[in-house]
Amino acid sequence: MFNDKPQSLAEIIKNKKTIKPPAYPWQELALRIIKELGIPGFKRSAVFKICKEKPVHQVELALNDTKELCRAGTKWQYFFKIIDQK
Repeated sequence: MFNDKPQSLAEIIKNKKTIKPPAYPWQELALRIIKELGIPGFKRSAVFKICKEKPVHQVELALNDTKELCRAGTKWQYFFKIIDQK
């Protein structure tokens, strides 16, 4: 896995992997929601759809309500119930 020989600085910089930032602000919001609420893989596309189609303030309000009201259990299910009502 690791090479025994040291690498030059040019090789290290050349092989550096860059992570692309989200292209749209709603993608960044969706990634934050997925991280904070622990959204499972099969529901992640639904979060992206919600963040793309709904106003930002409505999605953030649902996220904040979820954090305040759901102390135990699956927060992501509660988030979908709240966002569906609005």
